[in-house]
Amino acid sequence: MNKRNLLLASLTAGAGLAMFSRLLLRSRSPRKASSDSVFDALDAEVREVMRRLAIPGAVLAVVERGQIVHTRGFGRARPGGEAPTARTPFAIGSLTKAVTATAVMQLVASGKIELDAPIQCYLPWFSLADPLAAAQITVRHLLNQTSGLPTWCGELFLADLDERPGATLRQARQLSAVKPIHPAGQTFEYCNMNYNLLGLVIEAASGVTYARYLQEQVLVPLGMDYSYASQTIARRHGMAVGHQMWFWTPVARPGLPMPSGSLASGQLISTAEDMAHLLIAHLEDGKYKGAQILASKGTEELHRGVADVTAMGRSLGQYAMGWFVGQVGERRILWHAGCVPDFTAVMALLPEEHKGLVLLVNCGHYMMNPAMTEAGIGLAAVLAGEAPAPKGFGFSRFAPWLMRSLLLVPFLQLLDVGMILRRLRRRHQEPTAASRIGRSWGRRHLLPLLAYLALGWAPIRLLRSRRRGFLTLFLPDFCWTILTSGILALVWGPVRAALSLFAPGSFPLQWGSVGRASRREMEIPLPGSTKIVEQA
Repeated sequence: MNKRNLLLASLTAGAGLAMFSRLLLRSRSPRKASSDSVFDALDAEVREVMRRLAIPGAVLAVVERGQIVHTRGFGRARPGGEAPTARTPFAIGSLTKAVTATAVMQLVASGKIELDAPIQCYLPWFSLADPLAAAQITVRHLLNQTSGLPTWCGELFLADLDERPGATLRQARQLSAVKPIHPAGQTFEYCNMNYNLLGLVIEAASGVTYARYLQEQVLVPLGMDYSYASQTIARRHGMAVGHQMWFWTPVARPGLPMPSGSLASGQLISTAEDMAHLLIAHLEDGKYKGAQILASKGTEELHRGVADVTAMGRSLGQYAMGWFVGQVGERRILWHAGCVPDFTAVMALLPEEHKGLVLLVNCGHYMMNPAMTEAGIGLAAVLAGEAPAPKGFGFSRFAPWLMRSLLLVPFLQLLDVGMILRRLRRRHQEPTAASRIGRSWGRRHLLPLLAYLALGWAPIRLLRSRRRGFLTLFLPDFCWTILTSGILALVWGPVRAALSLFAPGSFPLQWGSVGRASRREMEIPLPGSTKIVEQA
C-alpha cells in the first residue's frame, strides 16, 4: 500500500474543501453576525461532525484578540462517563509540531540555533545512506518538511513502542540506512522524522531533555498547566479515553501505548484550554498575557509558507513551520491536523482577524485525519462570520461508508462459498445442468479465481511490509479485512478451482462429449414417432 498516496489524498481532501469554500464564499456577500450566533453555529457544526463521524467525545475552544471567548464539551470523555471539559487532556497528534517549532524559534532568538546551519552542527553523528545529502540538511529544511526524508521512515517509528529513555536517538541513528528521495530544500515531503530530529536539536542546543525544555520554556510561560509529555501522568489528571475506529464504529482503547520516540513530532497530550493559550501567542506576536515567548519576527517566520504542497500537479497551499497555509474565502488561514490511533485534533488561525479555534476528539483512524481537516476548515469559515457551506458529499461523509463497505469483502466471499456448494448439489440432483454451467465456465470460475489470487497475495504483502505495524495501529479494520479475506482466499481459492475443474460436467473439454451425450440420452420420441433413442 502506497502511504504517500494516502497522505496526498488526505491533503487533497482538506485543500479541496478549502478551495470549494473559497469559491462558495466569493459568491455570497459576507454577513455580520453576533458572537452568540457564531458560537451557536460553531457548536451546531461540531455536533453535526460528531454525528457524521460517530465521534464519542469532543471539546471546542475559540480565541479572539488575546482571549478565550468560547469553550464547549460534547459527548463523553469515556464510555458511560461525563462530558469532557476544556481542561480534559487529549492526545493532540501532529499539533505537537507547532509546539516544537515554537521551541526551536525560541532557541533561534537566543542565538543557540541557526536556521540555516546544517543539523550536523548539533547532531554530529547524523547520517543517511547518502552522506553528502545528510550534510546538506539544515534546521530550516526540517521545519519546512523539505529535508528529502521519505514519509514512510517517520511512519515506521509510530509503531515502535520503545519507552526506554533515548528512544528518539536510537531511532534517528537508524536513518543511516535511509536514502532521501529528494534533494534537501527542494520538495515538500511530510515526514515525522523531521520533527523528531528537531527534538534532538533542541536537546543538543539547550542542554536539557526535550520534555524539560518544553515544560520550562513553553508550557509554563503559556500557562499550559494541563499539558503532558507522559501518558501515565496525563491519565492521573483525567485524560479522556481514546477510541479506535473499526469499520467506523468507535471501540474504546484505554490502554493503548504511546510511541515516546516520536514525542516531538506528535505525541504531546494537552487540553483545549491549553492549546487556546498557544493559539493566542501565535496570533498576538508571540505574547500570551504578560509572557513574551517569541518575538514578532519569530512568529512571522513560523507562519511564512515556503514549501509548496502539491498532488497530481495541483497546488494545495504551502507548508510553513508546523503549520499549513491556505485560504478560506479571501482570508488567509493557518491550520494543522493531528491523528494518533485513538485521538484526532485540528486547529486553525485567521491571523488577520486575530481569531482561532481548536477541536479535540477522542477517536482516531487514518481516515479521520482528512475528515477532521475538512471539519476544521469548515469551522474556520463559520468563525470568520460567513454562512456555513451547504452540506455536500465531502470526505467526512465518504470515509465512514468507505470503511464500512470493507465488510462486504468477506461477506461476498462467504456468499460465494454458499453459492458454489449449492451449485454442486444441483449438479448431483440435476445432471443436465452441467452443460448449461459449462458454457459460462470462464465467467463463473476463471474470473473469481483471479480475484482470489489477488486477495491471497494481499496479506502476504501486508505481512512483509515494513509499514505493517503502522497500518495495524492506524487502519486496524483495513488490516483485519486484508488478513481475514486473504486467508479465506488462500484456503477456499484452491478448493474452488479444484471443484470447478474436476466436478462432473464442469471441465471445458467435456462440453462437447458429455454435453452431447447427455442431451441424446434425454431425447424422448414424440407421439407416433418410431425413432429409437440412441444410447451413448
